[in-house]
Amino acid sequence: MKPLATCAAVACFLCPASEQAEAASASGPDSDFARAMTASMEKMDADMMGAPVTGDPDHDLSAMMIPHHQGTIDMAKAFLLHGRDPALRRLAQEIIVTQAQEIDVMKRRLAALENRAASTTPLTPGGKTAPTKISNGDRVYTGDQTSNTVSVIDPSSNKLLGVIRLGDPVPGALSPLYIGQLLVHGLGFSPDHRTLVAVSIGSNSVTFIDTATNKVKGVVYIGRSPHEAFFTPNGKEVWAVVRGEDYVSVIDPITMKETRRIQTANGPGMVLFRPDGRYAFVPSSFTPEVNIVDARTYKVVARTPQASPFSPNLAVSRDGMEVWFTLKDSGKTQVMSAEPPFKILATLDTGPLTNHVALVENAGGKFAYISIGAENVVKVFRRDEKHDLVATIPTGDLPHGIWGSEDGTRAYVGLENQDAVSAIDTSTNAIIATIPIGQQPQALVYVPNAVPNGEGSANLTSLGEAGKAAHLKLAPPPGNDSSAGATVSVNSLGALDLLQAAVSGLKPTSSYTLWLVTSRIAPFGNKEALVTFKTNLAGAQVAQAIGPLRQVLTRADASARQPNERFLLVTQEGSDTPELIQNDNAGEIK
Repeated sequence: MKPLATCAAVACFLCPASEQAEAASASGPDSDFARAMTASMEKMDADMMGAPVTGDPDHDLSAMMIPHHQGTIDMAKAFLLHGRDPALRRLAQEIIVTQAQEIDVMKRRLAALENRAASTTPLTPGGKTAPTKISNGDRVYTGDQTSNTVSVIDPSSNKLLGVIRLGDPVPGALSPLYIGQLLVHGLGFSPDHRTLVAVSIGSNSVTFIDTATNKVKGVVYIGRSPHEAFFTPNGKEVWAVVRGEDYVSVIDPITMKETRRIQTANGPGMVLFRPDGRYAFVPSSFTPEVNIVDARTYKVVARTPQASPFSPNLAVSRDGMEVWFTLKDSGKTQVMSAEPPFKILATLDTGPLTNHVALVENAGGKFAYISIGAENVVKVFRRDEKHDLVATIPTGDLPHGIWGSEDGTRAYVGLENQDAVSAIDTSTNAIIATIPIGQQPQALVYVPNAVPNGEGSANLTSLGEAGKAAHLKLAPPPGNDSSAGATVSVNSLGALDLLQAAVSGLKPTSSYTLWLVTSRIAPFGNKEALVTFKTNLAGAQVAQAIGPLRQVLTRADASARQPNERFLLVTQEGSDTPELIQNDNAGEIK
């Protein structure tokens, strides 16, 4: 093929259509030739952007070059109508003949590739491609915020293979010479399943990881406190929401550089695309609105109100018809049409600390699996006009990230305060495995065929010291019939520990203090304030404190008291009345 050489005489292959149009306009913006050239280039750009790509270079080169060559032919024909230079007219005629021949070759190669895929890919009775079944090449990944790792799970065995270490735990991560990633949180993956992106909130970074080798390919540093990132459906860009500011950072995954910024409402929390790539959906963590971005123009074309400001997560249906987004502060989940005018279709009361949502399709129908952090459950809603709750699945402490397998037979959920992942059988809605992983998992993704060959365990390490943790529970004192409660994880950070308490059932928008006390009985002995926090609209909150806490809050022998033993207590700010007190147990030490 020789498209780059022959196309250069008519239009630069690498130039945006806007620049080409400006050049044509400069020689006569109102001429018939200028208008024909501009129309040809605009159509070429639109057809190339809309070309169906799969991640297979053999397929995608032809799919994108066919409209490019057709655009060149159209421009050459326009020149023959208006141009007079003999040499250029001969060149235009050559372009029309040679590029038509090349289009024919590429069309035949596309047909052959599609026929080959159809002969090897199983079909459903309706004639659609059947989802890939779970295999040992699939992977489940979690972003582990406290150990600064990515945990890697083989879903065929439900075993942790190891972790990709992106940084050090605190306090090493606070060194002035620290160069690793901090607060590993968000995850996304490429359409060909060969690249994982991990977003680190504290180091303002997006890390690119090869899924087959678990090697870091590069790191891009962007704006303050990015939260989540995902590839466009054609794989050409990565969009990362910069939650600490008010824009989406667009990254070229080849050059690994930021190419533009898309202005949004303050605090964009997540970004996912409609499967056809036309629109991107960006809910906010600080502003009560979802921004809908036209992925072709990079402009916000609609703003749909959220029921409350704090949306951390969303999911888009495979058919491109629905968007589900969660509201962590008010304990709600909203369903929005994915087509203009992007109307809210339903608002569901899902529960305090509503975290993430996964849309699952299987033999039983279409469902939404939603992690409810404060209730330690995953709730399953049917995706129809009624949105009935069909199951409530007890998981473990503080369920957070959730994603379904490609075939819809499983859903995987990260347990933030249990340092584990639970696997759910979607046919029975029962937990079939709980897998220990890194510290405080946040986002979770299921990537089918991430490792096409081999074991895929290269460059993975064990957690080591960062795998040590204790898990506690707080409940109302005896005689108090309150529904309040809390789960607590105490993760080792070396000489120090990170304590995280997920509290629920308290008064909304009220201030409370978490205390370290020497007695579980009033007046509780010596009291040391660890942290004061304010509950959200649902009466829930996640509070953190750092210190040498794991040893004094747990004991190896549950029957023997230790001289330095301490307990956790929650009171309303300014009050001595206990709201929650640590259960009389030693805690679970991992």
